[in-house]
Amino acid sequence: MIWNAVIFGPGETPFEDGTFRLLLTFDEQYPNKPPSVKFLSKMFHPNVYANGELCLDILQNRWSPTYDVAAVLTSIQSLLHDPNPNSPANSEAASLYSNNMKEYIRRVRQTVELSWVDSNEVDDVDNDKQQDSAE
Repeated sequence: MIWNAVIFGPGETPFEDGTFRLLLTFDEQYPNKPPSVKFLSKMFHPNVYANGELCLDILQNRWSPTYDVAAVLTSIQSLLHDPNPNSPANSEAASLYSNNMKEYIRRVRQTVELSWVDSNEVDDVDNDKQQDSAE
């Protein structure tokens, strides 16, 4: 089963006002096995790989079948708020986060702006589909 999800950048962080699309893939072993989660939106973050996959403990070795999708999405928002530069998936983002916060924030704000374009393109496609089906 595949789900699309959207999370909003947490307030009072460089990700504020961002609209980030995710893809959650559940296999037949869910909830005993975590879903795979991947950002579809471009993301510059110490714990997000270039392909959009996340380095997040609850999606790996700390998974519990008691976690639901809301817990996963909340954990991802929390990760945006509090990156873990000691477990980097993106070494450049981790280095900037630790050593050059001004540049890190600038790069994150670029991804926030891209998320608006990305989100609008999805809305345009959805609107086109609705118009096509109405005709």
